Amino acid sequence: MDTREDKRVEHEFIAYRKGNDALKIEPAPRMREWIESLPGRFANRCLPLLIANQAGWFILNNRPFEAEWKGGRDQASLRIRYLRGTGPTWASSHFGYGILTFSLPYLFRTSQAFDLMVRGPANLPKDGIVPLEGIVETSWSVAPFTMNWQFTRPKHKVRFEIDEPIAMIIPTRLADIEQFEPRLEPLEKNSRLKESYFTWRTSRSEFMKPLRSTDQDGPPATWQKHYMLGTSPDGTKAVHHRQKLNLKPFSD
Repeated sequence: MDTREDKRVEHEFIAYRKGNDALKIEPAPRMREWIESLPGRFANRCLPLLIANQAGWFILNNRPFEAEWKGGRDQASLRIRYLRGTGPTWASSHFGYGILTFSLPYLFRTSQAFDLMVRGPANLPKDGIVPLEGIVETSWSVAPFTMNWQFTRPKHKVRFEIDEPIAMIIPTRLADIEQFEPRLEPLEKNSRLKESYFTWRTSRSEFMKPLRSTDQDGPPATWQKHYMLGTSPDGTKAVHHRQKLNLKPFSD
């Protein structure tokens, strides 16, 4: 008996290989190629976007292939053609209806109370196809799951390159979400927050005035860094703030 199965570790995350073949799993990177190609790389100033980029692990494709959906509901309406290389082919047309399915060669295990969110790679859009999301109870389930993408239009070829992410996996606590008590309130009820907000709004308005009055191509040369630095315009520093994530790689 594998005693590790009974071991209670608060933040355990294991990918059990089902055979000799596997797909690479690695922490999601901070950068995206489309962000790097923008004028002045101005999207790198959006810290929420950069944090979301890193908030999980990528599962990477092993062989380049093209897929095309003819528009029908049956499985045969989606065709997959691997372009080169040898080894297992994880992509298939399993469900029909223009859904591209990746069979993952792992059984995942998370600590008690944690589930696994399985989604597409954050902030990495792909023309003609969108990733579907799921949340799996990986603290107990003995069944593998698939990663699925759905075509958004027929007769459009989609290509997945080698080492392109096909899934992003993120341990999450659904029980924590259920504990929140959401409510709507007028801003006036929180006088301190209201004051801070109006200070920020005034600061932002003053910053934008010269930008609106000039014609320019691309983003401005300077930018306000309050959120990036974790400070408010009045100098108040955030108690909890991070500019990057440091996810550990899967050790073998």
